[in-house]
Amino acid sequence: MRVATFNILHGRSPADGVVDLERFAAAIASLDSDVLALQEVDRNQPRSQHADLTAVAAEAMGAAHYRFVAAMSGSPGAGWVPASGAEPPDGPAYGVALLSRHPVVAWTALRLPRLAARTPYRFAGNRLPTLVIDEARVAVAAQVDDPQGRVTAVSTHLSFVPWSNGRQLRHLVRSLASTERPLVLTGDLNMGVRRAVRLSGLRPAGSWSTFPGDAPRRQLDHVLLDGPIAATGSSAPQLPMSDHRALVADLTC
Repeated sequence: MRVATFNILHGRSPADGVVDLERFAAAIASLDSDVLALQEVDRNQPRSQHADLTAVAAEAMGAAHYRFVAAMSGSPGAGWVPASGAEPPDGPAYGVALLSRHPVVAWTALRLPRLAARTPYRFAGNRLPTLVIDEARVAVAAQVDDPQGRVTAVSTHLSFVPWSNGRQLRHLVRSLASTERPLVLTGDLNMGVRRAVRLSGLRPAGSWSTFPGDAPRRQLDHVLLDGPIAATGSSAPQLPMSDHRALVADLTC
């Protein structure tokens, strides 16, 4: 089973600032993944041509089973609020997605702990911290019937604030404690591999720098494993959109 995770930057290319849906679809198809986790996914947003990027990706990779879970509802700068899960299915939203070529027998959406107030955070290059309010964070899990056996796959995108993303990862792993193994937890965790492994107790399927996409120096994107599953290979291809590289892992149960 080939698994990939990709923070897509709502399909935008930093090179030209454009969301080109044909370019996006071709990039997704090039991953040739059986299970694909996406982060920073738009649905019905003006900046991405009002497209459902999850549906575009599903058609490109040949995934009959997919689910988008909104973290934020509305559009940036226009009613942008944490999603409740009760939004209309075609309303403008932003979140994470999980797609599978193999049958999915069950889906679960999980909402993660969020910073409740403005928090000081020092961005790279700034001498003084800035007060920030982080967006809501979510995860989506699927029970995938792979030909080798059933696998629990998860897509998530954690906070960029270190003390918050650690709390979110621990909460997510606890929430998944009773789910069927093997487990494949994927996504942009906004932390390095050593910290991700230490906080989650899971094993990395590959160690590759994924950010920034043109000259990566840090691994923010991960495929983490638990249970009877192993990686036979991995890579971090650069694709013609996003400020991240995708992370791809070939797995066997």
